Amino acid sequence: MGREIGLSLVYRDMWQSSGKYMPRVDQLVKVAEPIVEMGCFQRVETNGGGFEQINLLYGENPNKSVRAWTQPFNDAGIQTHMLERGLNALRMNPVPRDVRKLMFKLKKLQGTDISRSFDGLNDTRNLQLSIDYAKEGEMISQCCLCITHSELHTADYYIKMAGELIDMGTQEICIKDMAGIGRPATLGRIVEGIKAIDQNIIVQYHGHSGPGFSVTSSLEVARAGADFIDVAMEPLSYGTVHADVLTVHEMLRDAGFSLPDINMKAYMEARTMTQEFIDDFLGYYINPKNRHMNSLLIGPGLPGGMMGSLMSDLENNLSSLNKWMAKKGKLEVSQDDLLVALFDEVEHVWPIMGYPPLVTPFSQYVKNAALMNVMQMMKGKERWSLLDDSTWDMILGKSGRLPGTVGDELKNLAAEQGREFFEGDPQDLQLDALDDFRKKMEEKGWDTGEDDEELLEYAMHATQYEDYKSGRAKAVFEKDLAERKTPKEASSEGTTLAAASVQPMSLNIDVNGEKFKVSVSYEGASAATSAPSPATEAAPVPASSSNGATKDILAPLEGIVYMTKDPGDTPVKVGDKVNLGDIVCYIEAMKVVNAVKADVEGTVQEILVKDTDAILDDDVMFRLS
Repeated sequence: MGREIGLSLVYRDMWQSSGKYMPRVDQLVKVAEPIVEMGCFQRVETNGGGFEQINLLYGENPNKSVRAWTQPFNDAGIQTHMLERGLNALRMNPVPRDVRKLMFKLKKLQGTDISRSFDGLNDTRNLQLSIDYAKEGEMISQCCLCITHSELHTADYYIKMAGELIDMGTQEICIKDMAGIGRPATLGRIVEGIKAIDQNIIVQYHGHSGPGFSVTSSLEVARAGADFIDVAMEPLSYGTVHADVLTVHEMLRDAGFSLPDINMKAYMEARTMTQEFIDDFLGYYINPKNRHMNSLLIGPGLPGGMMGSLMSDLENNLSSLNKWMAKKGKLEVSQDDLLVALFDEVEHVWPIMGYPPLVTPFSQYVKNAALMNVMQMMKGKERWSLLDDSTWDMILGKSGRLPGTVGDELKNLAAEQGREFFEGDPQDLQLDALDDFRKKMEEKGWDTGEDDEELLEYAMHATQYEDYKSGRAKAVFEKDLAERKTPKEASSEGTTLAAASVQPMSLNIDVNGEKFKVSVSYEGASAATSAPSPATEAAPVPASSSNGATKDILAPLEGIVYMTKDPGDTPVKVGDKVNLGDIVCYIEAMKVVNAVKADVEGTVQEILVKDTDAILDDDVMFRLS
């Protein structure tokens, strides 16, 4: 018998790398039984990442979901693990110390065994508290090397980083190949280097399949000494997700490794249930193109976990851009044209932005900056003319140390805008917050929950939690899902398509006398099935009719309008004086909030938008005199 190697099913990440939502808690509990009965998994990824926010967005309680979903694996002796973002914990922006500390204690009490912690900049300073708090909360601390490929990100770079994390006290190392662009031989050298530092340290490989390296990479790291390999399962594996358990299992066995048998009856049951969840509602949020592997991803190195949202962003922005093109008498742009232009721009801006590893949230920041640059330059505007504050915080060092040096053009732009670079510990910028949120909950008459789990949820995701408590989140989700399920007139041929629905072909097959319904493929599904977001369905805001008597402030991009950034702020109102560069409102788009700055000055005569309005690029927002 060869060396034993373990498999971990990343059931949470499978969904998050495919579309917008996770299955409901009743669905997760249902599929847990056949996953356990498959008999081949030593670990299952159950929560973390965007799991909490996803539950809140469709009006469910994430704490109840985690407790119920982890219980079957706890009972079966299968280790559960979660993903957390270091300084950012379970969200996209920095989190105070006291909130981070409570998170680890609570997630262990809810049934999560291992905390997989990563810092999006590979700044090990941001992971020290994750290591300390995980161990204090009796979780296993597993720290990540966020893999990307550049002149800076070499095998030696990652081996040195692993050594720092081991010295800091982490108990395991994860090779987090979030874009699947780690070159297999290099990944093998990294694992060998880690084992040379400490031959007993557990190493787990996590690689997405997008560019096509992941199966080979799994074999290389296994041969180099890795202890666990993350896998997915059909009908979601490959593409933007991970390699399928059947492929990896057979490959490793053929290479001489020892693995337990797979109970194929249970595999087919879990696979069938997963397809049922897609057919129920989750498929309406999955773009069929996410099933495709694409070697074009090698260049930009964008991660699998964001490709679902990227395709949605492209579609929505393409519609908006082509409306602008038509208005200006210019030729329309195809989605492929925009995609290639985006990939080229990512490669151009990435070094200028300091080579941040392309992982959440910094992959979104780089992608958003690149996409905004492409859109703005197509309209004859300057590169960097639309950078959100979160991206600036990354550039300025408020999220941690960038691996590379920020380019002079961004340094000069920062100076022009009065922005200062930060050299300190970014955690020091975040004040403790639990007492304030506890007081707010008392004032609202809200229970802080078992083990203060509701307090944590509110402190971690305040806006989404309030929408969940008010019922607004569920109402918005149900309305959106109903619209997506309503057939749309697709073309002049008179055909109809369910908006955004993945409608896979299916067959009933027999396995050892048991009948199962399985997905064959997504081939033939039109790209048009990825429905536009509610923003593209919004009633159009009147176009500018300024004949010199008024001056218009136009929306610089498509998204959702917020009149203020924080609840206590005062919104712009009719009669206010607006100067050049003043912030008049905000637009949330592509997971970041963008300040809308006045490019004209005058007195506000008319406000054509309100909070939570969906708006299109170039729509009129304010009229000034």
